[in-house]
This record gives sequence, structure tokens and C-alpha cells, in this order.
Amino acid sequence: MDLLRHLRHFVAVARELHFGRAADTLGMAQPPLSQSIRRLERELGTALFDRSQRQVRLTTAGQLLLGEADDLLAGERRLRHLADQVRRGTLGVLRVGVPPETPAVTVRALLDGLAARAPGLDLDLHELTSAEQRRMLAEGRLDVGLLHHPVEEAGLRFGKPVDVPVGALLPRTSPLARARAVALADLAGLDLVTAPPATAPGWHAHLLTVCRQHGFVPPRVRPARNPEFLFGLLLAGGAVAVEPAALARREPRIAWRPLVGAPLARRISAVWPDRTAHPAAPMVGRLAAEVLAAAETPAGPAFVAPSARPWPVLFEAGRDGKLSP
Repeated sequence: MDLLRHLRHFVAVARELHFGRAADTLGMAQPPLSQSIRRLERELGTALFDRSQRQVRLTTAGQLLLGEADDLLAGERRLRHLADQVRRGTLGVLRVGVPPETPAVTVRALLDGLAARAPGLDLDLHELTSAEQRRMLAEGRLDVGLLHHPVEEAGLRFGKPVDVPVGALLPRTSPLARARAVALADLAGLDLVTAPPATAPGWHAHLLTVCRQHGFVPPRVRPARNPEFLFGLLLAGGAVAVEPAALARREPRIAWRPLVGAPLARRISAVWPDRTAHPAAPMVGRLAAEVLAAAETPAGPAFVAPSARPWPVLFEAGRDGKLSP
């Protein structure tokens, strides 16, 4: 027995006290409505309407049931609304990973954007390297990650990517910092400070390859997990880092200079599991692309179209959003 359906029929008749008008309200014929009420009465073992006179009236049992039925049907509506919110990804818990070097303004923009678009969503934010995010996505311990490419694509879906130009980070006292732009070959003899290869293996390998192709083979590659340690190594002299301009804004003694010919660009995008995607994942992917692009081009468009990008593209996105060299 579909109790809730029969209760909806009962409430309609109880409000109208007329089977014909109630049937019109429900958009059904009167005979099936009468049958539904009789079945409910049989199920409950009591009469709900007094049909002894020409006017339909509620019995005492019907009067008592009406209040309870209203509560049950209101609860059903709340439950359906709750399930719909979960299905659309606007309610529940969303586990998101962001790289450790993500600027504070970018983190806040992501949080504000999610709060505006899905106020019922409980965000569980984690500071994780690309390698850690990739592993946790595969293990089902993370719903969405912001990863540096290239990334192994198996079992993943990608949001719209954003290309971030990188340049040389140098002490302001360095002679190289006096130039408007720096060629990679000009960095010869300097150590390269960058994140450990385990944090983003694909980017680390690509960075060294491009440096070597352009005449920069660093004597040593020195790992730095956090910006403060990276700045300390640079300020000590004899080293350079190749990073986005946003990183240099944290330390006034460090200058950022673009690379001649723009041979490098860092690509980042939201990534989530293909088969077990959180309902909110595509929305987070769109928001992340907007926020990341705005952070890099504050005076320009929210996203630079592929044909108009002023820096090289390392990996192109296909129609399905996956990336290829």
C-alpha cells in the first residue's frame, strides 16, 4: 500500500469535504479517489468520513488523522527536498584538496564562491601536494583536487584548465633582477630551487627538461617544500626558482622576472574521480577555473581562450576535458 499517496488523497477530500472538487484538485477521476479513501479506511480499520448525509463530514478519527497526515506529508516534502539537495551537490560534505603554495586570496575566493553557490555544503579543505591528491582521489578519500599537470588520467575527469605563466624568482640584489626579462640560459651556474619531485612528478620532470633544452642545466636541484624555505635559499645567493609571479609577492626582497620566449607555463585544473564523482564536483571545477584565472589576470578576462593565450600551452584539453600533450 502506498500510504503517502492515500494520505494525500485523504487530505484533499478533508479540505474540500467534496469528492468531486477534491478529484479536480488532484487531477484525477472521482471513482479512483473514492476507492483510495475506502482502501485507507480498511487499512486503518475505521471510517474517516461520514457519508450518511448528503454532505461529506470528517469523523472523529478523520479529524485526528488530518493533523497527523499534514505532518507526515510535510516531512515527506522535507525529505525529498533534502535528497534533491544531496543529489545536486548542494548539501553534504565535500572534501577538496589544494596545493600548499595556493595564495590566501585564492583560497578565500574558493571558499566564498562555494558558500555562495552551495550554502548547505560542508567543505572539508585539505592542503596537499599534487601527488598526495592523486593518491587520495584514487583511494576515495578526496572528492576534488586542484592538481598541477601533467597528471595520469586513468579514472579521472578534468575541469577547465588554467595556464599560469612562470618566471625566475631572484633576490632583488641579483644583477639578473635588473633586466625586464630573463632567458633560461642566463641562469646557468645557479642552483634550481623547486618542490621535491615526489610532490608533482610530472611537472618536476617537465621543468628540468625545458630548462636543459634552453641551456640551463643547474649544478644542483635543491628541494623546498614551503615558500619560506625557498625564499631563504634564494636570499642566501647562488640559486633561482622558476615559479608563478604570485609567489614573489609574499617576499619584498624577491623579484619575479618573466622568461624570454615564455618557454614554460604551469597548468592547473580541478580533478575528480570519473566513476564515483561527487555531485558538486563539476560545479567546483567551473568555480576553480574562474578563481584561478582571475588570480593570474586581475585586470583581464576571467579565462584566456586557447587562441589568445600569451604563453605556451603545455597540454591541451579535448572535448571530454581530458588533457593531452
